[in-house]
Amino acid sequence: MSHPNKKRLRRTMMFLNAQKPGLIKDPYIYKPDSIMLDLEDAVAEKEKDAARFSLFHALREIDYRGVERVVRVNGLDTDLWREDIRAAVAGGCDSIRIPKTETAKDVQMVADAVAEAEKEFGVEPGRVLIMAALESAKGVMHALEICESSDRLFGVALSGGDYTKDLQTTISGTGVELMGARQMMIIAARAAGVQCFDTVFTNLDDMEGFRKEVQTIKQMGFDGKSIINPRQISIVHEIYTPTPKEITFAEKVVREIDEKKALGIGVFTVDGKMIDIAFYDGAKRTIELAKASGVYKGEL
Repeated sequence: MSHPNKKRLRRTMMFLNAQKPGLIKDPYIYKPDSIMLDLEDAVAEKEKDAARFSLFHALREIDYRGVERVVRVNGLDTDLWREDIRAAVAGGCDSIRIPKTETAKDVQMVADAVAEAEKEFGVEPGRVLIMAALESAKGVMHALEICESSDRLFGVALSGGDYTKDLQTTISGTGVELMGARQMMIIAARAAGVQCFDTVFTNLDDMEGFRKEVQTIKQMGFDGKSIINPRQISIVHEIYTPTPKEITFAEKVVREIDEKKALGIGVFTVDGKMIDIAFYDGAKRTIELAKASGVYKGEL
């Protein structure tokens, strides 16, 4: 299945309690790339039905102005997630986030439930995508099989809080305790051709620490970061904005490859660097990031 939104830009994915109208009525004004409407941890046990009702009507009635709408359903070890999926798909969500994913079977089970809901509510087959949150040592160790589990899966995300509890440690702010999971997940995601997202940074009083963490995960290759507050959006988008030098180089790479490919030339140089077709996707992504950041003035 080739889905046009599988590779969309997702630099920022903002968590919102699906039960709180004040939070979910107009988050698009802050311009996140995606919003995460949460039915799981943010909602008290006795309020699950009310949150699902709120979610359905928000999806149906609010124009989110092109912001992707992801719904985090309750865990697969509960009796809530199937009804969560029905409400989310019926409402018109773009994607389902699976919490505490540990195996490919978890993803396949959700994919089957999504397909049933699409059929039940007359939604175009294959329209609703899936992402998987890895929150345990077992989930991280199975990262590659999870990334390869379903055509609906667009990416995986690290959930650092639960993961560090499983490791029997805590979030330190240094990133040391998350290093192995981050590295394994980004390698698995790239091997499978899907996206990879970093965990939330919860200390809103330490914006400098947040900035450093975003710079680190961008350098590692992550597509974006889960966030909890609108104040974090501009920092992530700024760090993911290509420099003028990077944009110019990307334009040259795209033009050169487009021209030389037609002539059957596979390897050539741009600004003294040896380039081949493997550079093409990265160059196109640089231009997409520049466009999303509002700094691109070119024609590609």
